[in-house]
Amino acid sequence: MTHAVIVDAVRTATGKGKPGGALSGVHPVDLFATTLRALADRTGLDPATLDDVVGGCVTQTGEQTFNVTRNAVLAAGFPESVPGVTIDRQCGSSLQALQFAAALVISGVQDVVIAGGVESMSRAPMFSSLVGKDPRGPMVNARYPEGLVDQGISAELIAARWGFTREQLDEFAAASHEKAAAAQKEGLFADEIVPVGGHATDELVRPGTTVEKLAGLNAAFRSDELAARFPEIGWCITAGNSSPLTDGASAALVMSQERAAQLGLTPRARILATAAVGSDPLLMLTGVIPATEKVLAKAGLTIDQIDAYEVNEAFAPVPMAWARDVHADPERLNIRGGAIAIGHPLGGTGTKLVSTLLRVLEGTGGRTGLVAICEGGGMANAMVIERL
Repeated sequence: MTHAVIVDAVRTATGKGKPGGALSGVHPVDLFATTLRALADRTGLDPATLDDVVGGCVTQTGEQTFNVTRNAVLAAGFPESVPGVTIDRQCGSSLQALQFAAALVISGVQDVVIAGGVESMSRAPMFSSLVGKDPRGPMVNARYPEGLVDQGISAELIAARWGFTREQLDEFAAASHEKAAAAQKEGLFADEIVPVGGHATDELVRPGTTVEKLAGLNAAFRSDELAARFPEIGWCITAGNSSPLTDGASAALVMSQERAAQLGLTPRARILATAAVGSDPLLMLTGVIPATEKVLAKAGLTIDQIDAYEVNEAFAPVPMAWARDVHADPERLNIRGGAIAIGHPLGGTGTKLVSTLLRVLEGTGGRTGLVAICEGGGMANAMVIERL
């Protein structure tokens, strides 16, 4: 069987996803293009050998519309013959791009593909593509007459159903900052970060974050109407135990082992298995649990055989519920911190996590790693990789 391998993966540092953030002055096309160009330069790849570039982006409006991936290919200076396509699987968009790239390589349809993604939440704010419109339509609304909710409420429902307290959520969030700050101080992110305009340090990590400081933040999503509808909610999701608005981009180079050998490239990891699932669109964020179970079964592995996990910290209760239900070792979870501290540039998060996971495995001597991401609308995708 042909295996898809990851030759390298890179990302930008993250920036605050609002005006004044470190990357807010950079057009999203240029942000994505920087990772594409860096990936080619670092590996010595001739861009003319690329069959495709698959990119993820969630808020495809304004400067992120009109196929941001194709524009990034052109901005990177790649030959005009290299195509690009932009996909949306919500927060897992770039991980899905990597899954599509792997499938294209394994099937033999294409040989050399870059997968990645971008999100400039400062320049294309979340939900700005809706412009007052209903994205679901009457038939979906008829199926769920009580109404679906935003992700923050889904996070509240998960916290309530799994019995997590505000203090437990804040402890998880503070630990994320502590781990990220330690990794940042030790220079552990340096190899994966591509500088953009001189910005090469994740802007959102807050050293010294404590449970006591987080305790002073108010619930972010409570309203009297929602409190009446969901009396079981304890209203413990805050800006402190959620991922912040973030700008960033990432990319990974994928091909077969045979093609890598022909090009004189040394792969860093092999993709062992991928999975995508749908889940309850009200809870929305719990799909990481069945996605993990599915991808482990496909890989023929148990959770105990995975050396490191990157489970996106969209909200603290998501990886916490995941770890409890799949019986994961918390010491292997988001070893260098997660999105609560580092940031979550929606369409760019998947390959960003893969980039980090590669270095975690190399730095710890681990062999296998797992990435899982929850997604808006009740979905999730997951991937297992093996360090080479």
